[in-house]
Amino acid sequence: MKRTQPRLFSAVFAAGALAMALLPTGRLAAQLDDSLPSRAAIPTMIPTLMMPPLPSVAPGYRAPQAQPSAAHIVGVTQQPFVGISLQDAIAMSLLRNPNLAVSASNFRIAHYNIVQTRGAYDVAIHLEPTSNYEVSPPQNFLAAGPGELGHYPGINPTTGPGNIIQHQSGFQYGATGQTENGTAYTAEITQSRTYNNTLFNAFNPQYLAQLNLAVGQPLLKNAGMNGGKRALKLAIVNGDIAVTQTLVQASDTISQVETTYWSLVAAWRNVAIQEESLRQAIAQQNSNVRLAARGAAAPIDAVQSETQVENFRTSVFQALQHVSELQNQLKSLVASSAADPIWNANLVPSTSVAQTPNAHDLAAVVAAGRQNRPEVRQAEDRQVAAAIDVAFAKNQSLPQADVQAQYESNGFAGILTPVPLFITKFCQGGGLTTCPTPPPNTQGAMPFAYHNMWAGYFPTFNIAMIVGYPLQGHVARGLRGLASEETTQAKILMQGVYERIGAEARNALQTYQSALSKLRAAREARESAEAVYASELRKFHQGTSTTFLVLQRQVQLQQARSNELDAQTQLNQSIVEVQRVEGTILTANGINVQTLGSQALTSPSP
Repeated sequence: MKRTQPRLFSAVFAAGALAMALLPTGRLAAQLDDSLPSRAAIPTMIPTLMMPPLPSVAPGYRAPQAQPSAAHIVGVTQQPFVGISLQDAIAMSLLRNPNLAVSASNFRIAHYNIVQTRGAYDVAIHLEPTSNYEVSPPQNFLAAGPGELGHYPGINPTTGPGNIIQHQSGFQYGATGQTENGTAYTAEITQSRTYNNTLFNAFNPQYLAQLNLAVGQPLLKNAGMNGGKRALKLAIVNGDIAVTQTLVQASDTISQVETTYWSLVAAWRNVAIQEESLRQAIAQQNSNVRLAARGAAAPIDAVQSETQVENFRTSVFQALQHVSELQNQLKSLVASSAADPIWNANLVPSTSVAQTPNAHDLAAVVAAGRQNRPEVRQAEDRQVAAAIDVAFAKNQSLPQADVQAQYESNGFAGILTPVPLFITKFCQGGGLTTCPTPPPNTQGAMPFAYHNMWAGYFPTFNIAMIVGYPLQGHVARGLRGLASEETTQAKILMQGVYERIGAEARNALQTYQSALSKLRAAREARESAEAVYASELRKFHQGTSTTFLVLQRQVQLQQARSNELDAQTQLNQSIVEVQRVEGTILTANGINVQTLGSQALTSPSP
């Protein structure tokens, strides 16, 4: 009793010391303020979960008794399989893909627009024959015909005293055009034959051959850069943009074909993995059934293995469905129409390994992308177009100063008519023995008129200067503003392209490196899973393991094989993405925009 009291006293003293050490002497950081209530108020009613009444959904519903279907792909011939290599798939997509065919058609349309725009500088040849016949009554004796009854020469014989008969036939021909620098030129010849029986005409008929040469050249505004030249340059730039857009779509199409191709490779290999898992599960089920029949295993073990068999059988059908979806996706990229025979083929990829990319450095991938990507060329074309508009806006801000020069050579000739008697008497009364006669070189038919024209006997020269300037200058100011905004947009577009290439390069290389690591890890995991499954199966046959563990190892092995397959597929697809980012996906496949989609219409229509 004496020993118990000291021990009890020591225990009480130790407990008191520990309590004093744990109790705080000052205010703690989380302690409530004196102004706050020391205790939170408890709600008077505790909230409860209120659920609405469950409605009756499809009363009496039962799943239909469906018979299992055969393991085949809808719409294709099951045997024989049709092997297709990656290069064949790419070549078929480049030649037969309808979307690429439309894109290539847009490129050709842009080319035809260039040809059409060049038409502004075509040399235009024109021919204009004319004929005019007129009979009019005389107004006075000075403007009248011979006044004799009879048939007057002309197109139609006409009778009547003093009628004025005129018949003029002409033919005008020449060429006009302009140059890119704004020079306009005209060269034409006009010839005419005029019959006029008026008494005072010295020639009847008379012939005229006239040569007209004219040229106009702007010296400031529209000199060097004008509306036509701007339209042609922009059409050329737009044509190149159409080419680059076609290349972009070709790059995307190749990328889609390769990605789908490697996915189809993985899908077929996944079918093999699921079938192997199903075969192992069936073998395990047969073993469990035999053991249960001999009493060496519980009947529930056979039921467990049967469940595993059906699960793997479902996985086989799911894998086949994925194969069918990927086959249709690949066929839509390489087929030309719904009637293409490839739709009936059961495609099996024959290319097994993707070539690893050459560049593994980020700077090298970015540099290659900036050099090879058609998007960079598109941005450069936008800058060129903006520079064209800047030059045009500067030109339109200049005052107009056009010089025009014209030369005409009039070749005249005609057949002399008899001088009327009263005119002869008038000349003699004036002290002249005879009336004046026209020069000898003007007397003759049309050949004399052409001779006089080429000889330049009757020339005419004309030169003019046209100067003008709009006071407000709204057009020039608007053009300068538009050109400035286009220049800014082009710079922003180029920056955006560079930024996108950099981001895509980082993502592509990261995905590639991750895929390499994942593949190695997945391969080692699959090898370990195979060893574990084999060991577990041996222990089961020796009676030291259970059906549950064997089935669990089967699932783990199937998952490990699927993970390795996914890692290999990701690696192949990451290689495709690196090639697309670099732009080498185009050069490696020898893209020719002239042949893209050229076989899209060769197959019969559905």
